[in-house]
Amino acid sequence: MTSLQRRFWEAVEPLHAVVYFAPETAAAAKAVGLPSWWMGYFAGRVAPLGPLPEPPVTAMLFGFAPRMVARSLPDAWKYAEPAVVLQARMDAVEVALRRILPADKPFEELAELLEQAVTGCDYAGRPLAAAWSSVARPATAAGRVWLAATVLREHRGDGHVLSAVAAGLRGLDTTLTHIGSGAVTREVIQVNRGWSDEDWDESVARLTGRGILDGDRRLTDSGIALRQRIEDETDRLATGPLDALGEDGAAEVLRIAVPLSRRVFDAGAIPLPNPMGAPRP
Repeated sequence: MTSLQRRFWEAVEPLHAVVYFAPETAAAAKAVGLPSWWMGYFAGRVAPLGPLPEPPVTAMLFGFAPRMVARSLPDAWKYAEPAVVLQARMDAVEVALRRILPADKPFEELAELLEQAVTGCDYAGRPLAAAWSSVARPATAAGRVWLAATVLREHRGDGHVLSAVAAGLRGLDTTLTHIGSGAVTREVIQVNRGWSDEDWDESVARLTGRGILDGDRRLTDSGIALRQRIEDETDRLATGPLDALGEDGAAEVLRIAVPLSRRVFDAGAIPLPNPMGAPRP
């Protein structure tokens, strides 16, 4: 049975993830001077943290190859300051959401609920979520929904990194357990995360040696149990926002957000499958 924490993420994640695929976001990054899509991605993702170099960004984003991050950071900050990147990104995704989901009342209700959920976030050991929580609240309901959804997804994502590291996994190792479960494919992930074939083979060898993957690169029974422990711990670390909402508030978020997120997928604003492993709720 899917946990409430997982159902909550599935309902809210698409409202955040529009930012990765919307043409408005790519155009905004280009307009402020960033010369490549990936530079816009990395700079935009960590803009609230300031002009960071590659090593801390790789540590936080975890699933990306260091060399891929290094192609964009710190060079991005030569073209645009973090505050400029941040504002351009937020303005662009607000336009994108309004294009895909032209609905005022659901945005207003959902913004209030998601902001209430954010009050339950604990930011210890969660740098991305903490940084996004410090961003000034937008004036519009669509902007508020996106920012709150972003804080919540980075809060869960930071918790997932903590869970995986505690299980003795590196970033690519964790990705391979996801692929080994059949949830996503190598074809989708490898090109979007920058890992070489050599990196891939080294990670497979590590996981095979630990009895996590079998000869077909599928999860063994031990691997399935490990993956489940990581997911269970990720859920446990994501309970704060649900506690802040209460049972009725969480149900209301699902009632409002699920149809909106389905519309995001149905409009083609997020592909299936996708690198986040997010399903259509």
